[in-house]
Amino acid sequence: KPCPLCDEAKEVLEPYKRRFILQEVDITLPENSAWYDKYKYDIPVFHLNGKFLMKNRVDLQKFEDQLRKLELQSE
Repeated sequence: KPCPLCDEAKEVLEPYKRRFILQEVDITLPENSAWYDKYKYDIPVFHLNGKFLMKNRVDLQKFEDQLRKLELQSE
């Protein structure tokens, strides 16, 4: 389905695409029903390295801080 908030989030994250892998999950698919039940009113939702990070809109400061921490850990 169209998701303007998802499209907006992807646009905001575009400059960072070389620093992380974006994995999109369509929560409307039957195999993702657990995600649908959990997040149907909160899309988009962002997890970074398997941990919940933010929902609804991209908080760039929070995203940058967490991404930087992960990058420093992997050096």
